[in-house]
Amino acid sequence: MQLRFEWGPTGAAAVAAPVTVVVDVLSFTTTLTVAVERGMTVYPFGWKDERAATYAAERDAVLARGRSERAGVSLSPASVRAAAGVERLVLPSPNGSAIAFGLAGTGATVVGASLRNASAVARWVAGREVSVVAAGERWPDGSLRPAVEDLWGAGAVIAGLVDRGVTGLTPEARMAERAFRSASLPDDLVACASGQELVEMGFGGDVDIAAEVDASDVVPVLRGDAFEEAR
Repeated sequence: MQLRFEWGPTGAAAVAAPVTVVVDVLSFTTTLTVAVERGMTVYPFGWKDERAATYAAERDAVLARGRSERAGVSLSPASVRAAAGVERLVLPSPNGSAIAFGLAGTGATVVGASLRNASAVARWVAGREVSVVAAGERWPDGSLRPAVEDLWGAGAVIAGLVDRGVTGLTPEARMAERAFRSASLPDDLVACASGQELVEMGFGGDVDIAAEVDASDVVPVLRGDAFEEAR
């Protein structure tokens, strides 16, 4: 078995494995961990358009707002942490959520990981054939922008697996592991391009939550079309 690492939705398809770990640190999988900690069932969705409202209504779920609306539940992990009375949440994003949504129905076990729960995920997937996918961000033209925070998040999961005796890393996976081990967190997360973008938008608290390395033991697993705590 090889432990593989790739980027984005195309990479997720290219390195298909029985277990695929999706990493989107700022912010889908970080928000996902907070939601699952609070007992929420989370439905990933490709992006927030007119279909998302129908999708949420069909599942009697709350549709997360755009972060910029600054009201109600959104992709912001701080907003989910503060939410009350939400049991089911549709959480759209063009990156991590879209990748998870695209993997639903493929037969793979899809797991959501971030810096907050990387060690817990590594414990849960150890002993299986695993691919780790960093979601990345998007340039204005829609093309993939590799995001260093997702490299660190993926590397944290891979490092956890290596520490449990997993071998057979591809060079790409080994590179991600080394990137995580050399990162200075939380300072690097705040200083990176995505972190600075959120800080400048007034969402520095979201970056702080994302930097809570191994603060969570939850392992969100996609069951059908929704993420729930692993059993």
